[in-house]
Amino acid sequence: MFNNSLARQLDIVFRQLRNELSQLSSGTVFIQIRNNIIGKFGIRHLPLETKDGKLVKQPVTGLSPQQQISFLRMAIDSLDYKSAWTHGEMFLDFSVRQSNLCASVQFESNYNMAHLPPADK
Repeated sequence: MFNNSLARQLDIVFRQLRNELSQLSSGTVFIQIRNNIIGKFGIRHLPLETKDGKLVKQPVTGLSPQQQISFLRMAIDSLDYKSAWTHGEMFLDFSVRQSNLCASVQFESNYNMAHLPPADK
């Protein structure tokens, strides 16, 4: 992944997550970026739901292939809002409501004091 653009790296991430996304109707895709290179990524989700203290088995209705393409497109388009930072995280929340994909993105930029120039006195 070292020579690929972030958009291409996102495409690779979504290909790796394809099977898992097809089984989930909601969750958060998290992506850690260091030096504009994606390292760790995955999905946070709540796999179990209870009602009145009893486990409710939900039928598996995850993201369709078309919804996954739309989700990836949104993630790539959101890179236009990532500016002037090379280290951080992306959080891509998604849910399927009445067969429609709802998604949002949150960025977190990270900085390290050890890499900053010394402050003027």
